[in-house]
Formats: sequence, C-alpha cells, structure tokens
Amino acid sequence: MDIEKPQPTGRPEGPGPQSGQPTPPTVLADPPALVVAVCVAFAAAGAGLGWLVRLLAKWLVTLEHAPWQGPARLLTAIPEPWLTIGLLTVGAAVGLAVALFGQHDELAVTVADDEVVLTRRAKPVALPRATVHLAFRDRKELVLLGRDSAELAREGCTLDAERLAGAFRAHGYAWADGDPHDDEFRRWVPDTPNLPVGANALFTARERALGKSDTADDARELRAELARLGVVVRDKDKRQFWRLVPQDQPPRDQGSSGPAPDPAEAP
Repeated sequence: MDIEKPQPTGRPEGPGPQSGQPTPPTVLADPPALVVAVCVAFAAAGAGLGWLVRLLAKWLVTLEHAPWQGPARLLTAIPEPWLTIGLLTVGAAVGLAVALFGQHDELAVTVADDEVVLTRRAKPVALPRATVHLAFRDRKELVLLGRDSAELAREGCTLDAERLAGAFRAHGYAWADGDPHDDEFRRWVPDTPNLPVGANALFTARERALGKSDTADDARELRAELARLGVVVRDKDKRQFWRLVPQDQPPRDQGSSGPAPDPAEAP
C-alpha cells in the first residue's frame, strides 16, 4: 500500500498546471500507519518466539539426554520473573529490528515535474526529467528507460502500480503497462556469442551472486557494469535474461560471428 502527498516546492503558489505553474511533487511510500502496524506485528512475533525459547529451555533440562542442555541450564538458572521478562524483551527487540530493516529497504518514489527521485536505505538517486523517456512496472520492479531504450533504473518495488502510473502521468511522464522491449530479451547461457567484449565474464560473476543476500550489492554493481556495455539485464528465478541497447557497431566477444542465436525463450 502506498500514499501520495504533495510536498512544497519552494516555488510561488498558483492555480496549478493549468495556469502554467508546476505540479507539486508526488511522494509514494508506505503510509506511517502501515509501518507502525508492521513494527508492532514483528515485535509481537519476536516476543512470542522468546516465550517459546523459555518453554523449550525448561523442557530440555528435564530430559536425561538432549541437545542444547548446556545453554538451557544457563537460561533456566536466571530467576523468575527476570528470565521471562528478559526473553520477551530480547525477542521483541529482535522482531522490531527486523521490521525496521525491512522498512528501511523499501523503495520510496518522488515524482516531480523536473526529476524522479528513487530512495532506498536513505540514499536518494535523482534522475532528471530529460533523461526519463518511459516508466513501467516489470512484475515486482519499477523500471525507467532512457530515450535510447537503456535502463536508467530497475528497482524492486511493492508500491501499487496504479498509484505509480497516476503519479507519473500527472507529471507528464510516459507510462507503459508493460515492457515494450519484452520480446527482445534472451536467456543468457555461458559463452553466449554476439555480446559486447567482457559481458560474458560479468554475467558469469553475476550468476554466482544472484539469490544470495550477502552478495546482492555485487549483483547490482555487475548489472551496472553490463549497462555500461549496452546490455540490459533482468532476472527471473535466478536466471539472467538480456537485450542489447541499439547502437551502431557494438564490440563483440572474440570468436563470435553471425546473428545472435536464441538460446532460450524470453521470460
């Protein structure tokens, strides 16, 4: 769920776009009520997990032979009610931390007449209006394309598609219901011919990074490197699909010749 709220622009107020005045920016983000509800739910779940740990520890010490009896004895050695209070508090704190991290990782989108700002983890990325040719949702991702069909941004996004479309259109941006280049994507396989020099090595490294939380940043950086080579990448079920940005004579991998084969159907 997301909300729209006008933000002050610092420009003189007026009747709005009909009189030539700019439209106030539209901010799309999770509403505060939803954030609070998620935090409360995760804190309650964490406290419940702490209660279960208490019950498990008290049960383990009654058995003759059971794993984790050492930690269980240490826990049950804490007198009540401090054991219960401590486990509930720690569990709630862990649940709250998980919820806050998840909210911190959510994408917020600010659409203004002169730019689009994508904010994740409190790091805003501004894209000037002149560079944004088209916006659309590709499954669970927001995608912005430049005039040469190169991707300016591809971000995981849980915001409602209709709200996104309304915000972009209200500020005069082109919005599509789907990827107009969908049929151009081909599945990457090792040593795919007719890719720019070095692209196969980047794809190989990125394949190892996909689907791992500790290497997610590496996958993003490798996507950016491929974009610099004129290769657009999208993922589906840990598989990589690619298309080339139109250009005059892109460099090719050595040993490749002829038209690019179709290793697999596009997603």
